[in-house]
Amino acid sequence: MTTRQRKHSKLRWFILPLGSLAVMGYFAYHSFNGDYGIWSRERMEREAVLLEKELAQLKAERLSLVARTQLLRPESLDPDMIDERARAKLNVAQSDELVISVAAVQQTLQH
Repeated sequence: MTTRQRKHSKLRWFILPLGSLAVMGYFAYHSFNGDYGIWSRERMEREAVLLEKELAQLKAERLSLVARTQLLRPESLDPDMIDERARAKLNVAQSDELVISVAAVQQTLQH
């Protein structure tokens, strides 16, 4: 039986520290540049402000719709609301009335 001697490589001593540095560098990079990193916080705050404005608009629109539907409930029928809805659905107007379609006005304003 012979004993075999191996020469130890100096590169072997650098594998673990270099691997550790690579992993630390990866996590350091993504802690700043990732989707939830430090620099994306400002972007997320701007997005939150825009979403808050959109939420406020939607809440106002919902309140408006609730108020209009409240007028159509059987326990609190509003004659003006019934007249308005009937004329809009039946496309009826008296001879001395002027009818301005809101949808047509909005469509012309958009063009």
